[in-house]
Amino acid sequence: MLFQVYGENALYQWIGWIVVFIGLILVNEIARRTKVGGVCCFIVLPAVLTVYFIAISVGAGMGADWALNNPTHVHMNSWFHYAKLYAATIGCIGFMALKYKWGKLGKAEWFKCFPFVIVAINILIAVVSDFESAFRAWGTTWVSSEGVTLYGGWHNVFNGVAGIINIACMTGWFGIYVSKKKQDMLWPDMTWVFIIAYDLWNFCYTYNCLPTHSWYCGLALLLAPTVAAMLWNKGGWIQNRAFTLAIWCMFAQVFPMFQDYSVFSTQSVNDPNVNLVVSVLALGANIAAFAYIMYRARKLKVNPYLHEVFVGTRDYDRAMARREDAPALPADKPNFDGEAPQGA
Repeated sequence: MLFQVYGENALYQWIGWIVVFIGLILVNEIARRTKVGGVCCFIVLPAVLTVYFIAISVGAGMGADWALNNPTHVHMNSWFHYAKLYAATIGCIGFMALKYKWGKLGKAEWFKCFPFVIVAINILIAVVSDFESAFRAWGTTWVSSEGVTLYGGWHNVFNGVAGIINIACMTGWFGIYVSKKKQDMLWPDMTWVFIIAYDLWNFCYTYNCLPTHSWYCGLALLLAPTVAAMLWNKGGWIQNRAFTLAIWCMFAQVFPMFQDYSVFSTQSVNDPNVNLVVSVLALGANIAAFAYIMYRARKLKVNPYLHEVFVGTRDYDRAMARREDAPALPADKPNFDGEAPQGA
């Protein structure tokens, strides 16, 4: 058992998980399908919340009770949560700039490597957090500024290394496209090979370093973009991930009581032995993914970062069929953009 989902609150915990999972999928669809939705979610809302966060910080610095007792200040005050929120939000804005071709930046060829850069930064934020636990409490525990007890040890090191390898698994940096309806920024070379390796690594990170949140941000938040990418948004996983991550970070930062002290709160077992097993699995998956990528690159005789290595695979071809300049599909094949096949 990875989580404490039993007892009198078990029903609420499962309902909470389902609501978060479905809610993230729905909000992601609103944000990706309409320009207004995206701007409201990732420009207007973060701007308003930034004023709120600054007010809390200033108030707490002045010793005001309303700020010192504010749930955001008490439960979500670590450097990690703010770094993750704003890194994810910057990613969302950059992805919208690419898919809507905003200004010279959105049209620039060199800017197509932005998705790799911002995702690498997001991964490194978590890697640093994993190594922080190992450094602070090797073989023992430490209590974070948010009052969470964390274990330090090999599990942090293994998963930190897995995160670094995961960065090296991002291929085809400049293979960024726009979907036909301009709903999605597509990265076709980011196939299931990377997605599974990433999901295992990120779940392990949340399990190691966010044991009171992992039920939601380690499972529901990871599965929502993955399910969307596998079923109806081929090639759009990284956009799904950024959008759902930013949305969740904003919600969690403002309403920490949902995860921390309500009937929906769910703890992991927080056992270093379990953490170690999960970390070894994450490391193994990322080593395997990297080895397979290098195998394909060698087979195709290409640089895996400057060229796409999954050309000809099913996921890659389906994603490429969705790009705005793709040729018309045969009448009997779906195009994954929600449109009827030509001639149907």
